[in-house]
Amino acid sequence: MSKDWLSTRQAAKRLGVSEASVRRWSDRGLLPVQRVGKRLERRFKLEHVERFAAPTRRGPAVASDRPQVALGGQMVDVATHLATLYDSDAARTRLTAPFLADGIRAGQPSFLMAHGEDLASYMEALDAMPDVDVDAAIASGLLTIGAAPGSATREALDYFEKVFWSAVDRKATVIRVVGEMASVRDSFTSEQELLNFEALFNMVGHRFPCVALCQYDVRRFSGQAVLAALRAHPDISNVSMGLLLK
Repeated sequence: MSKDWLSTRQAAKRLGVSEASVRRWSDRGLLPVQRVGKRLERRFKLEHVERFAAPTRRGPAVASDRPQVALGGQMVDVATHLATLYDSDAARTRLTAPFLADGIRAGQPSFLMAHGEDLASYMEALDAMPDVDVDAAIASGLLTIGAAPGSATREALDYFEKVFWSAVDRKATVIRVVGEMASVRDSFTSEQELLNFEALFNMVGHRFPCVALCQYDVRRFSGQAVLAALRAHPDISNVSMGLLLK
């Protein structure tokens, strides 16, 4: 085939994801594919790969039939990836503890990425939420807690794609994610690798009924890193800045 067609490996490299992700996307019909040769190897048209890689952009929020979640007094559409900034320990869970608690009460799969003192503060805040049994939610798999989704961009994207597909296969209409990014950074090979993951997460998250909140403690990140994080979250244009700055 011509240079306008890519192998699975070439498509994965161009998208910045694993070959397994590309195979899953093609098997699910999300990424058009042709099979060639006796081994029925996958081939992807370059223009389809580039269109698939383009970030999903939405205009100003309008009424729709898509599920929404309450977040800090606003209604937010699913398929939203936000960076939230805070500068005090008290502010860390003001937005995120109610967000996770609402998900647990509603039976929606929820993910919390944090460790150490960060995780302890979340557990304390969730324990204080009414009608929320944190231990039961963890035991049932409704709430998943981890230090990080991986140590590198492709590994982390592959993790979320797998768990999101699993949730959708179980008929989940909303998936909630909170990432305490200073904690997550500790597991990545570098801060830049973390920021690369943040930018590419849009390609995965926008294809699922997911609302993801990436928490940045501005006391623990440089101004340059915070700016890069904001650029990696184009969905912030659809919400009030007062929601993001705590």
